[in-house]
Amino acid sequence: MELPFAESFKIKMVESIRRSTREEREVWIKEAKYNLFNLKSDQVFIDLLTDSGTGAMSDKQWAAMMLGDESYAGARSYYNMKEAIKKIMGFEYFLPTHQGRAAENVLFSVLVKEGDVVPGNSHFDTTKGHIEFRKAHAVDCTIDEAFNTSLLHPFKGNIDLNKLEKVLKETPREKISMIVVTLTCNSSGGQPVSMQNMREVSAMAKKFGVLVCYDSARFAENAYFIKMREKGYENKSIKEIVLEMYQYADMATMSSKKDAIVNMGGFIGMKDENLFKQASVYNIMFEGFITYGGMSGRDMNALAQGLDESTEFDYLETRIKQIEYLGKRMTDFGIPVQLPYGGHAIFIDAKKCLSHIPKEQYVAQTLAVELYLEAGIRGVEIGTILADRDPDTRQDRYPELEFVRLAIPRRVYTNNHMDVIACAMKNVMDRKDAIKAGFKIINEAPILRHFTVELARCSTS
Repeated sequence: MELPFAESFKIKMVESIRRSTREEREVWIKEAKYNLFNLKSDQVFIDLLTDSGTGAMSDKQWAAMMLGDESYAGARSYYNMKEAIKKIMGFEYFLPTHQGRAAENVLFSVLVKEGDVVPGNSHFDTTKGHIEFRKAHAVDCTIDEAFNTSLLHPFKGNIDLNKLEKVLKETPREKISMIVVTLTCNSSGGQPVSMQNMREVSAMAKKFGVLVCYDSARFAENAYFIKMREKGYENKSIKEIVLEMYQYADMATMSSKKDAIVNMGGFIGMKDENLFKQASVYNIMFEGFITYGGMSGRDMNALAQGLDESTEFDYLETRIKQIEYLGKRMTDFGIPVQLPYGGHAIFIDAKKCLSHIPKEQYVAQTLAVELYLEAGIRGVEIGTILADRDPDTRQDRYPELEFVRLAIPRRVYTNNHMDVIACAMKNVMDRKDAIKAGFKIINEAPILRHFTVELARCSTS
């Protein structure tokens, strides 16, 4: 008989987690002003807020940390990281930063000016935040298929070339900072971008004289989907696919807390020496000297090792199959999710789950709170609160997709935990008619509000 699938690792250390009562959770979420970010980790049973920095490092990564060189300048750990980035992505130049949004801050300080336009595929919140903070505009050019959650399309992260060309034709060249390609595309449900699309975007960018930047947080997961779904890549290794992917990029920002499986770290990869020199000025100002950039030597060592591990098929197969397992349990229960299942998370279609809640009452946030109340499971809203207000009108932006994202940390939870998540969500769906109202905002920051927003229950009268 065919053997069942088994994880490509064994467990060496465990961390205890505690189940709370419904009564406790009702008190805690109210004290947190119904913002899941405000909960203490001890108040959460299964934490799916993010897969960023929450993974379990390997024995080799922990060993690499013990060999970290903490020299302020020219540390061995820096050169280990430099070699790993060159080998895996092909970038000649790089700057370490303490995380992905720091990389965006440094790079965008060079390239993004007031009045600029930055087209891409559903920019994530920090990317859009850094663009709009500089009084520039992010333009979403994602294919329309991404916004139909029940449609099976292998590469819903793709950029629509007609939409992109329209932006490039209608905008003066000097006002286009870059094209941002997010791998995988988080906001559209952890959906991958095909190699063909990367190739075509690169060709169009060259035609218009525009730079291409990859938001690379989950680049390895993207490469896995290319191997599994795109003709001509089934016999290529993940590392071979990654090298080709980055042939079509001029630069990249990386939150290494995702696909390098570290708790903290990031970098900017560049092919142009002049851009490297310009960005170095801001890196020294914002992050630290160019050979540590806000990172310790031990973290740089762990990152270098993590880049190697995350671009191996066995690791990625184990990772993606756990996401698929949770997705199938959800689908079997009739819970509407973004299809096909994404690379790092299951994205629940909150509009379909709570169709009776008005959009002005933040549907996805309402569903996320209910899932926490049900079983102590912390997800995150990828919807109207995250979409923020229009910088000009200051009105809420209502995205086409209202998701509750359940981001699975790497090598942390077992499939028993996935079963609990799916059953808890089924229980929420069984009582959805009893959920009479959503939330209103009582306090918010002027930008990136979803991290610190404070909410109150809407009246049911």
